[in-house]
Amino acid sequence: MFPPHRYYYLHNFQRALAWVSDRYGDLLDAGERRFLDDFQALPQASQALMVRMLMRRGPWFRASRLVYEEIDSTPDAAAPLRALGWLDADAPMTLDELFGLHTKPELCRMFANAPVKPSARKADLLEAVRAQAEGPQPYAAWNPQAGEPVWRVMVGDLCERFRLMFFGNLYQDWSEFVLADLGVFQYEVVPFEASSRAFQTRADVDGYLALQACRAALDDGAELDALLQALDGCASQNPWLEKRRAKVLLRIGQTCERAQDWPAAQRVYERCAYPGARHRRIRVHERMARFDEALALALQAQAAPESEEESQRLARMLPRLYRGTGQGAPARAAAPALLRTDLALPRPLEPTAVEYVARDHLHQDDAPVHYVENALINSLFGLLCWPAVFAPVPGAFFHPFQRGPADLDAPDFHERRKALFAACLAQLDTPAYREVILRRYAEKSGVQTPFVFWGALSDTLLAQALDCLPAAHLKLYFTRLLRDVKTNRSGLPDLIRFWPAERRYELVEVKGPGDKLQDNQIRWLQYCVSHGMPVRVCHVSWQEVAA
Repeated sequence: MFPPHRYYYLHNFQRALAWVSDRYGDLLDAGERRFLDDFQALPQASQALMVRMLMRRGPWFRASRLVYEEIDSTPDAAAPLRALGWLDADAPMTLDELFGLHTKPELCRMFANAPVKPSARKADLLEAVRAQAEGPQPYAAWNPQAGEPVWRVMVGDLCERFRLMFFGNLYQDWSEFVLADLGVFQYEVVPFEASSRAFQTRADVDGYLALQACRAALDDGAELDALLQALDGCASQNPWLEKRRAKVLLRIGQTCERAQDWPAAQRVYERCAYPGARHRRIRVHERMARFDEALALALQAQAAPESEEESQRLARMLPRLYRGTGQGAPARAAAPALLRTDLALPRPLEPTAVEYVARDHLHQDDAPVHYVENALINSLFGLLCWPAVFAPVPGAFFHPFQRGPADLDAPDFHERRKALFAACLAQLDTPAYREVILRRYAEKSGVQTPFVFWGALSDTLLAQALDCLPAAHLKLYFTRLLRDVKTNRSGLPDLIRFWPAERRYELVEVKGPGDKLQDNQIRWLQYCVSHGMPVRVCHVSWQEVAA
């Protein structure tokens, strides 16, 4: 299937601009509104060229590389854009930008006198020229013999702002329209008001972009105090943006830890409210041998843990911290005992994941085994609870290309939809849930969702799961998922084994030689054992081949 017209990308961009204009008109400044008006007034070829450039990596473009069937003359299409100042041939260009535009043979001709061997790499030529070059200058000064125009896009930041306002993030781009047109991605149609939008004030948009700049500065190795000062300037009354700011603080603290700058890490974590920061702060106290402070904070966390994950980590840390303060640690409650199976299997001739080897060994015609990991339980949950996940809750959906609600990882995700999820889970108390899941599997196949793994499902797997997994167990799995959606979507056992004739099942976590259980796996295993759900850990070793 192909897009229905030559200018499909342009029509999609126009659609996005109209969307932004309709929903964010009150947040646009005079320059942004002028762009919208000027763009609409441009000749179609000029509009098309502008969008083509915006969809490619810039900001510099050579005219000879901008050849499109639907644009008859690139220079003619560029002329109105240059008149508006959207393209500039005289903007200063850095040496690195110049090298990014040209191949090594072209650069060798441009810098024929550079003191490098003909066999030198492009990077070597760059360093040799850098030692002699001046600062940024127009492209024509770098390459006086150029036989083509070279332009810099000057409205890239403005259009990035539009992209952010449309998607509510910067990880989605204009290709989402094309992929949807081609049928590569399908999205659930969620009704929402025209006023639904990701940002409520212009300051929210500015704050998001400022946080993005802080993240980029961190990756570039910016100085700590300057970063923290910049983040202080990003403080917001918007809870969503404050969470993003806290996450950047957490990343800064982790960077300090990797550098073993414990005082700096401690200073950062004290200011950070992102989940996990308190645990890392305790660790840093321990690293600095401040055991009294570490223990006091750990006991405070133990009294009101932010998650099961924090409780698990504290249980491991507390004995060490008590020893560090010279005290004896209180006795710990015994963890639920896990069933264990040890298998010595022939080493596969070809490299094969140990989970597949165990699956094939355990599989029997009357007891089929499937490698499902997180896919099955999440998918059953997603199919049953589809109406709750895609409910048009305010602030959850604000453009037509969302895989799931924007607040999926928020602490109040479940609470905001509590009645809806309760209604979905109540279907497990009647036989109706089977028909609901199967119907939704057929009707929604391929639609983007954060829970359903379409590629991992099959009619056979689904039928066996619904026959063998008791509804009461499904409710227990789904209840734990909803406690902490972000964390509990992972960590489920690798395999599921069915006995269809007996309508029963067992989950199996597979561990190869030297592999250990991860924390989130342990939490799921202990939850299953404590609720009487069949699960075991299978440790695989390879049989020694006789000499």
